[in-house]
Formats: sequence, C-alpha cells, structure tokens
Amino acid sequence: MNIQRFTAATSREALAKARLTFGDNTLILSNRPTEHGVEVVAAAEDTLATLDNGHSAPSAKLMDSALRDAKPSYKDVASKVEDDVAQLAMSTLSFQDYVRERMLRKRHETGTDQTSEHRTQDSQQPAPNRPALDRFPDKKERVSAKTLPIRKPAPAAASSERLPQGIVDELHAMKELMEDRFNTLAWLGNARQNPIQANLMLKLIRAGYSPNLSRSILERLPVEMNASEAVQWIMDVLERNLKTDAETPLLHEEGGIFALIGATGVGKTTTTAKLAGLCARAHGPASVGLITLDTYRVGAHEQLRAFGKMLGVVAHLAHDRVALQDLLGLLSGKKMVLIDTTGLAPRDPRKREMMELLDLPDVKRLLVLNAGSHGDTLDEAVAAFKTPNVQHTIFSKTDEAVKMGPAIDAAIRNQLLLRGITTGQRVPEDWETADAAKLVRMSMRTNGVSAYDPKVSELGFYFGNPGGQTAFKGHLNA
Repeated sequence: MNIQRFTAATSREALAKARLTFGDNTLILSNRPTEHGVEVVAAAEDTLATLDNGHSAPSAKLMDSALRDAKPSYKDVASKVEDDVAQLAMSTLSFQDYVRERMLRKRHETGTDQTSEHRTQDSQQPAPNRPALDRFPDKKERVSAKTLPIRKPAPAAASSERLPQGIVDELHAMKELMEDRFNTLAWLGNARQNPIQANLMLKLIRAGYSPNLSRSILERLPVEMNASEAVQWIMDVLERNLKTDAETPLLHEEGGIFALIGATGVGKTTTTAKLAGLCARAHGPASVGLITLDTYRVGAHEQLRAFGKMLGVVAHLAHDRVALQDLLGLLSGKKMVLIDTTGLAPRDPRKREMMELLDLPDVKRLLVLNAGSHGDTLDEAVAAFKTPNVQHTIFSKTDEAVKMGPAIDAAIRNQLLLRGITTGQRVPEDWETADAAKLVRMSMRTNGVSAYDPKVSELGFYFGNPGGQTAFKGHLNA
C-alpha cells in the first residue's frame, strides 16, 4: 500500500503530480490548502485490491513506510492530526463512501457480493476488523484517540461548506462556463433556424455594436417580422435606448458651470470653445466665462486664449483649487462658465487629483468621448471618469469615426445622457444637438467591406470565447 503527499500552487497541479506518479488509476484520499499551496494525499488502486482481499488493516510497517514516503515525522503527525481531522472531514468521509461503493461493486462482479441488508449495516457500523481509513493504525491511532475528542461525521449537506475556497471558486467558474456554452449553443441553434436573426446579428456587429448588446436586442425580436420590419424594429429599439437632451434645454440655453473631462486628445479644448461660441452668439460675449486647468500640455492656455480672443471672451488659468474657487466667484454672474481640464489617460494616477479638484458645488461634469475610439477604450474612459449621478456626455470627432456603433453601444450600456456632438474643427459651426434617430441611422450604414468584419460562420466565436459572453444586464426598452 503506497500513500504519498503532493503539494503544488493549485489543486489542479497537485492532482496532475499524483496522476503522473500513480497513473490513470489514481485515488485521491484528501486535499487541503497549506501555506505553500494545496496538498493532495493520493494512492494507487492497489489499495482497494488489498482491502478487497480481506486484510483487516494495513500493517504498522506499511503505514510507517507510507508516512516516511510522505516525509512527515511522528511529532508532526501528532501535532497536525486535529487540523487534518477538522479540515479533511469531508474528504475522508467522501473517500470512505467511495471505497465502500467500489468494494461492493467489485464483489458483485466476482460473485461474492453479500446481501443488501448486510451491506447497509456494514456501511453504517464498520466491524472491528474493517480498516478505518480516517484513522492512523497502531501508535498513530492511539495518539489521535488521546489528543482528540470523538467527532461525529458531519452531515452531507454541511460538508460542502468545508471545501477549500479555491476549489469552490473553480467549481463556480466551471458552472458559469458550462452555462455560457449551453446558452451559446442554444443561440446558434436558433440563429441557424432563423436566418434573418443571424443576418441581423452580423449587421449589428459589422456596424460596431458589441455582441453583448446585439444579442440582448435580438433575443427580444418578434418572430413574425420579415427582414425589413426587423431592421426597422432594431433601429427603433436603439433610438429609444439612446438617451439625449432632446426634451431638455440645450447646454448653452441651460447655463451653469460645466467642466469638460476626458482622456488625452479627445478634443476637450475645441469643444469648450464651441460651447462658448454658441453661448456668446445667443447671449453675447459677456455671458461666457472661460477657465483652463491644463498646466501640463504645452500651449494649452494659449490655445484656449486664442479661441477666447476670437469670441471676445477672456480665458483664465487656475493652477490649484484655491485659484479655481476665486475665479468661479469672480465669474459667478456669467450665464455659462466653462472649465477646460487637463487631458489624462484613464489609468494615470493624477486623474484622481484632478477629479477631486472639480469636486465643488454647482460644477457639472461633461465627459467628452472620441466617437471614433474602440469600444473597450470608450468603456474604460466611462469607468474612469464616472460620476455619482447620470453621466452627461458629448461625442467628439464624429466626422472622423468610421463606425458610430461603438460610441452608441457604450452610451446605451452605461446609460449615458448625450448632450451634443461635434462634427469638425470649426468654432462654433461644427456642433450639432444630439439626435438619436440620426445617429442610429448613421451607425447602420454600410461603409464597404472591412478586414475586421466577421462572417456568418464566425459568429460562434463571439459567443463561445473562454471569457464568457454574458447578457446585457441593464434595462433595455424594447
């Protein structure tokens, strides 16, 4: 009888070591977390053969040899018995049940199976000569009897609570992966039966919409619609779920203090100048106040000052929070005060300092998103510059965007409120109000063949990836 311990960083690696030693017929006696990772105690199937041949228990000599192979000393065994019993109770009981079931099956196959009544009594109350696998024989057994109180077997329902957290996490991950695979197969099966749905999925992904949102929309598609009706229905759903300020006053009519935030190079300074120009055109140059916080970029203040000079507005520079508060007090009588902030990458550690600088009463934040950015880039920017309330957003550089789908997709999934779009470099002419219907129609136009466009046969890769595509969990007004 050969019992060995195997230690590795994860349970999977420890099990692999055990199988490498004993082969495919490896029996796992127990597993538990240790300070060095996970420890697995395993043996070969010869153990069962020994038990099946009627041996009452492994001899002390064999057990001592097994313990020497595992490299613990007698004192180590005595000191760790209580911990082992507490942590491995579930594993030991599970292994006992497994051994008994395996023995009964072998006896049945060899014609030496006993009656079911005897088996039941035997499993519930083992005879004195039956080997007890959860105890140490000879001296080791006497040590455990002296140092430990008698413990009743834990109920089966509570045994799962004693599983190591790593194994529980792996089981949950496996469950989620299996559910995702089944959902994928069900979706692909429906798509094959309904070619209209498959073609619409392909159209949405080619337009730049994420598989996440596309799948959530098409799952609600009425089955009785033809192709043209289905396309119109999808566009109506996208339009209803893209929030805009169509029912509220425009930014330059609403007035107030607005800080334009966003990543580097998205067009915050130019957008600031366009809003200032719209307000100056409607209410006069004296109604606008301009402040810049951009002290990092070379020429940032001069650029905003040049825009302000063109509009007849003075641009001020604030170096810190105190200077910003003084300037806001000075410009409190203005219809609109615009703050141009420093462009920082979402993962830049200085971003937090800048956001805290803007944490002032009555300062509203406008997130500027480059409409031509990749969907992941947009999601990262939204997460990095999020606000406690509804995030007000401006799409910039829509004239440079090959596909509007990613920007609309990010706005719908993150429940952004779109306040306007910029369409070029002219100040203030290249500014448009947010029109959901126009933006959706623009996104659904086909711009020719792209190297990044998938084929119908490749749609399975969008839903069967190891990361797992989950359905859109936000509220979708279909």
